[in-house]
Amino acid sequence: MNKELMEALDILEKEKEISKDTLFEAIENSLITACKNHFGKSDNIKVEIDRDTCDFLCYAEKEVVEEVEDACLEISLEDAQEIKSNAALGDIIHVEIKSKEFGRIATQNAKNVILQKIREEERSVIYNQYFEKEKDIVTGIVQRYIGRNISINLGKADGILNESEQVKGEVFKPTERIKVYILEVKNTPKGPRILVSRTHPELVKRLFEAEVTEIKDGTVEIMSIAREAGSRTKMAVRSNNMNVDAVGACVGLNGARVNSIVDELRGEKIDIINWDDNPGNLIQNALSPAKIVAVFADPDEKTAKVVVPDYQLSLAIGKEGQNARLAARLTGYKIDIKSETQAKDAPGFRYEDYMDEYEEYDGYEEDEEEYKEDPSKENVDIQDTDGEELYTESFAGGQEEELQEALEGENTEILEEEAFDADAEDEYQEEDEVGEEEEEGSQAKEVDEDSSGFTE
Repeated sequence: MNKELMEALDILEKEKEISKDTLFEAIENSLITACKNHFGKSDNIKVEIDRDTCDFLCYAEKEVVEEVEDACLEISLEDAQEIKSNAALGDIIHVEIKSKEFGRIATQNAKNVILQKIREEERSVIYNQYFEKEKDIVTGIVQRYIGRNISINLGKADGILNESEQVKGEVFKPTERIKVYILEVKNTPKGPRILVSRTHPELVKRLFEAEVTEIKDGTVEIMSIAREAGSRTKMAVRSNNMNVDAVGACVGLNGARVNSIVDELRGEKIDIINWDDNPGNLIQNALSPAKIVAVFADPDEKTAKVVVPDYQLSLAIGKEGQNARLAARLTGYKIDIKSETQAKDAPGFRYEDYMDEYEEYDGYEEDEEEYKEDPSKENVDIQDTDGEELYTESFAGGQEEELQEALEGENTEILEEEAFDADAEDEYQEEDEVGEEEEEGSQAKEVDEDSSGFTE
């Protein structure tokens, strides 16, 4: 039993994950190559290796002839009878070949054959191992920057994170552990080339599958996902069990599940919505948190027209159109968003068509009821479905009463200061007449006194 060979094969099988059968084949091929280099021919060379004991036998098949013309293929009768006593002309005799007789060059070539086979098998094992993980996520360690690309150690192989697959603004430090999505695995002469990504939408999907048990067992299904890496992701989910809330399962208790994924994505915002087979409802959910008045979707043309309140237009479109863009990717519809004012004025975009097919916007009724219950809110601007204002620039109840009291107070002062009733005017006239009479009487008295003073 060849113990040394057995131990070497066991070590290679554990470290390189190369099967023993493959190594045995490599040894057989190397011995045949050595024989060819030593004898010049290897057509009649046979190698047998015992898989259990690792004992091997190398022999040449030679034909018994009277006169030998080619020593590599033929053997004389006398020499054949020494090996096999009953050998006869025309028989095939197995002549053992001692590997120790090989020269240095033949031995070196055999060694190279074995090493080359081991390298090829190692590359093949690594390729198959990571090819199975293609379209999946793995954890890697940042090694170094190669220009603008990053080399990621994935264990037994290195992955390349190209600049185009990096999230803008993300900076990694060597030895930092990150999760990446395997885009493609290529088998090259220098070994497998593994391309990874941090921007692919499937990265978020795989993270949720690993984090959320309901998604992993199929209770909750991710129907669609749209992502702008580093900024925001929208994901539509559906529950296959009516007792399980799809959105709640993805969010987790106090947001524990979604927060762990947000941390892995370095603070990227994630919107989780309910999937709906009705395109109108799906688009309405996709445009959240904006409130929608009406949606008209054309499944054949994959287009949709959406009407939103005037004050919700900017929220529906989002910063630089991000909310509408992600909603369009999520639903697969080309979405045209207009405010109520724009919808009324736009040609071919009649607002009445929406009101025929869709119910009145509930938000206005809620706002109106809220105003009636609590009239203390200022500047409430509520419109009905026809666009007519119900309440505009309303004052708080307390302020309105104060204003009314103030107005009444001012009117009272005006009446007191400026307004005269008929009785007051008569009294004034009577007092005026009495004053005139007294004045005339005093003048007459003075005249009498004067006249009495100068009488003779």
